[in-house]
Amino acid sequence: MQSAIPLGANRLRGGFTLLHLVGIAVAALVLLPIIYLGIRTFTADTSAVDLIFRQRTAEILLRSILLVGLVTTGSVLIAVPMAWLTLRTNLPFRNLWTIAAVLPLVIPSFIGAFVAVIALSPRGMLRDLLDTLFGVERLPDIFGLPGATLVLTLLTFPYVFIPVRASLRRMDPALEEMSRNLGHGSLATFRYVTLPLLKPAISAGAVLTALYTLSDFGAVSLLRYETFTWAIFVQYDTAFDRSIAAALSLVLVAVALGILAVDIASRGQGRYHRSTVGAVRPVRQIELGGWRWPALAFVSVVTALSLMAPLGIVTFWVIRGVVRGEEVGLDWTAFSNSLQAGGLAALFTTLAAVPVAILAVRHRGLLSLAIERATYLGFGLPGIAVALALVFFGINVITPIYQTRALLILAYIILFLPAAIGAIRASLMQVNPRIEEAARGLGKNPWQVAWRVTLPLVMPGVLAGAATVFLLTMKELPATLILGPIGFQTLATDIWGFTEEAFFAKAAVPALVLIISAGVPTAFLLFRDAQLSSTDTSDSTTE
Repeated sequence: MQSAIPLGANRLRGGFTLLHLVGIAVAALVLLPIIYLGIRTFTADTSAVDLIFRQRTAEILLRSILLVGLVTTGSVLIAVPMAWLTLRTNLPFRNLWTIAAVLPLVIPSFIGAFVAVIALSPRGMLRDLLDTLFGVERLPDIFGLPGATLVLTLLTFPYVFIPVRASLRRMDPALEEMSRNLGHGSLATFRYVTLPLLKPAISAGAVLTALYTLSDFGAVSLLRYETFTWAIFVQYDTAFDRSIAAALSLVLVAVALGILAVDIASRGQGRYHRSTVGAVRPVRQIELGGWRWPALAFVSVVTALSLMAPLGIVTFWVIRGVVRGEEVGLDWTAFSNSLQAGGLAALFTTLAAVPVAILAVRHRGLLSLAIERATYLGFGLPGIAVALALVFFGINVITPIYQTRALLILAYIILFLPAAIGAIRASLMQVNPRIEEAARGLGKNPWQVAWRVTLPLVMPGVLAGAATVFLLTMKELPATLILGPIGFQTLATDIWGFTEEAFFAKAAVPALVLIISAGVPTAFLLFRDAQLSSTDTSDSTTE
């Protein structure tokens, strides 16, 4: 049985039409920056278009693609085993490791890169320690591709971790138990049963990681690895005519389309839900035995490099500033603005993502595929390109919301919509459509089925997507600087402003608060996710 629901019945026709209209509206919103880039590029002289076909452009493009490939591969290799260890095994302090694995998303890439420079540069803190202990005078150069790969991998693996963990919660453990009953060990079961079933979640996270790496500016600029985004920012910052930057951004869109095409090709036509619709049995934790210590070492090293090192550095800045008598404090208005913006972005982005995810999974077709793929393009663009596009449309088309928070929330939706869609889509693919068909057979209309049956079953994915959007919004910088109302400050803008002026102690306070304030709602969402997932799935079908 195919996982897509047939649309031939008359009772589905109205819902089908409205759902597609909503999806088209969401996709049209995301395409606004692409339209702006096209207007900027093709209404200018031919120099902007000619730049695209220069050899220098091709060299930067290849460097960008190499970085994307390395970071995406590294993120998957870290995130998948970490999600499995924290959910399916008796790993000590599993909830603590889970929260620690999510929080690197809130660390701005320029802070991660700055920490890497301080700690791992040829004459950094690690070199000083090794010199004292072992007489090491110089470390290998951290700048360039190695440093950019390391920093971005450690900051982006949560993109894969979050949807994979949500999918593991939805997966029926009976499939794995059957494999073990047939004589396969835990590793063989993971490789041949669990891993194939996680393919949609891994793919969703890998796409987000690739697109984020493609659009990142902070890490690559500080670590001196020239990518397309760096070149675009230089053009936006220095060129009087921004048409060249727009043309380069269109090339970035083409690369993003290539990444999405690879994702589509890798999906296949497999089903990822059970054939039956009964209750899912509780998960039996796997005893790690002698593997407990290597597993603990793995999660400890990842947490130390991705989270504890940045936390340690910013804490050191705060302490040093206090000792030296510097003025350090927190702008509580900026703190409040960050929480409000993050909450509103998570809410409205998730609401926009649900119909797109339903279209992609339950109403497969060329139109649904085009709608879903279009929503991913904004995530591959630099935030400054999206912000300037909305400035253009705000001045010329949607004047009433120009210089308001509403326009800023629109930017967050365009930038971070794929983070919610990927998690929801992965969870929805694990829900057997027969459950929804049974509910319709009991007289429920499509909207009642969606609200009372489908949504509760995919709630782990919904919460995972909302948490990801919240974390991304908290640290977003270029769009906030450009689109925020006059005087609007967030923790991210405070960090950037103090860092630009070399007031590192002042920058450390909002950076520390940013990580902690993001950790509290993240912990709540994860614990709420666990409660929802432990509920018998058959309860939703009896209402």
